[in-house]
Amino acid sequence: MKKELRIFFTCLMFYTRIPCPKNIKHHPDYLNKATRYFPFIGWIVGSISFLAFYLFSFFLSIETAVIFALIISVLTTGAFHEDGFADVCDGFGGGWTKEKILIIMKDSAIGAYGAIGLVLLFLLKFKLLSESILLFQVYDSMEIFKIWLLFISAHSLSRLGAISIIFTHEYSREDASSKSKPIAKQFTWKEVVGSFFFGLTPLIVSSYFDLKILLAIIPVFITRYFLARYFKKWIDGYTGDCLGATQQVCEVIFYLSILFLWKCI
Repeated sequence: MKKELRIFFTCLMFYTRIPCPKNIKHHPDYLNKATRYFPFIGWIVGSISFLAFYLFSFFLSIETAVIFALIISVLTTGAFHEDGFADVCDGFGGGWTKEKILIIMKDSAIGAYGAIGLVLLFLLKFKLLSESILLFQVYDSMEIFKIWLLFISAHSLSRLGAISIIFTHEYSREDASSKSKPIAKQFTWKEVVGSFFFGLTPLIVSSYFDLKILLAIIPVFITRYFLARYFKKWIDGYTGDCLGATQQVCEVIFYLSILFLWKCI
């Protein structure tokens, strides 16, 4: 149990800005095992983001409360995944060879592709999440619970889509310069089972209220498949930035899927 707690806190410290015990370090072995808890971080980040939305919605509009929820989400993770998304936009937008793409993604400066990508990403998140929440306009206790499940399902399922890439693809960088290198070394069945358990549980609970929500898994993993295929084509695998970009795109696809399911089925 003590070892599992250390692995969990390693995961929490790596993927968020939430304070952790001082004795927790980025130990490569623990960081490798921490992938099993990555979707569970989605529960935490999603819950914090939902709490911000819920509190601000008492005296502000739904749209404004969503903006604050997005801000809190970014502050909680330190823009960890958004930074990866921007790097991927710059790398694949400005590079035409594997070496050039990897060099651009390694550069800490943000370029035009990254800036434009982030603006469009947040516009989509804001609009799609606002519309999704408006599907639950009756604010009784059960509807609030559904909105909370919406938040954590989006964060956990998108993280599952991202982290599952390490189970099926090779790491692209040959050097050990990336801080994400340790999670790419190896994995066991515990990492696979843990990731899928924490990634799918919120969505399965949500299906109690409406079974069709489970269909959101399909477009999310179709997106994950084509992104992984695209990364494989251009850089022979993935990097930590690719995982961050996948998480962000899959989160948007999840919100889009919810709107489509509720309005068209």
